[in-house]
Amino acid sequence: MRLLIVDDEPVIRSGLMMMAQSYTHKFQQIETAVNGLDALEQMTRFEPDLLLTDIRMPKMDGLELCRNVYEKYPHIMMVVVSGYSDFDYAQKCLSYGVKHYLLKPVTPPDLHDVFDIIMKSQSQGYIPVSRYVEWVERIENSIWLLQEEELQKIMEELKEDCSHLSAAQLKGQLLDAVVLLHKQFQEKNRVISADLTEDFRSTSKAELFKEFEERLQTVMMDILVVRRGNFKDPMEEAKTYIDNHLSVDISLKEVADMVGITPNYFSTLFKKMSNETFVSYRINKRMEKARELLAIPHKRTVDIAAEVGYDDYPHFTKTFKKVFGISPSDYRESLGMK
Repeated sequence: MRLLIVDDEPVIRSGLMMMAQSYTHKFQQIETAVNGLDALEQMTRFEPDLLLTDIRMPKMDGLELCRNVYEKYPHIMMVVVSGYSDFDYAQKCLSYGVKHYLLKPVTPPDLHDVFDIIMKSQSQGYIPVSRYVEWVERIENSIWLLQEEELQKIMEELKEDCSHLSAAQLKGQLLDAVVLLHKQFQEKNRVISADLTEDFRSTSKAELFKEFEERLQTVMMDILVVRRGNFKDPMEEAKTYIDNHLSVDISLKEVADMVGITPNYFSTLFKKMSNETFVSYRINKRMEKARELLAIPHKRTVDIAAEVGYDDYPHFTKTFKKVFGISPSDYRESLGMK
């Protein structure tokens, strides 16, 4: 489970961090924010499973933060910390899904008791948000890349992770997943005819999983029909794009967006399929191109460096020597060129 602590007072923020770190069940990750705006900004990069926030803070208070989290991240659980004078104010958070309050001063037993309650509810009927988001991202990518074996592997993991859920709880989790998938496909202009958001008809866990898989297979078939056999291997497309843009700096995200895969998944898949990272592949391709150009007598070495994306000439020569074990000038000499 991942935790985000929000408080504008450094001493209190540090104290809550230490209490959380001393909890029996270790958190996967703990981050802090100084106010509501800072917390929302951090959530674009780090999505916690649990939010622990003060009420009174500058720029954006805890109440407004809880409202935003409730609307944008409904799966995140929230705990509000308040003083006696703020308690009535804090109760307004009820409408934003807040179920746990702590009165100041917060002690380790107080905080750990709340954590115990939350952990118990998680183990009984919920899946951590981080795990849930990972599922959806991997399912989306495997469908888009038409990777049926990968999709089956994800389904097996999903069944294992959901083994402790009741049929009703599983139905809710799968419905949330298909709604999120449908939204993501729409946002990326990936046309699908199937309505993923329909309620599930099944009542048993086995039938719910079967119905869920059937919907995913329908989406995969939709994509296959739209492409009409014109599907290109995403890694080959990515490599071609990199090879054609050696003179400019392109980011991993740019290439991932181009082939329609999330950056994290693209990075993992690229390394798996190419046996090297995105960065190392691009460096090696640049150096291979430079070696080809160095064999052309009339080309100046400094111009070749710029042509393969190196404005810093010393950096170019250092990289070339690291890859080939010889400097560009020595390489030319080995070709009988001066």
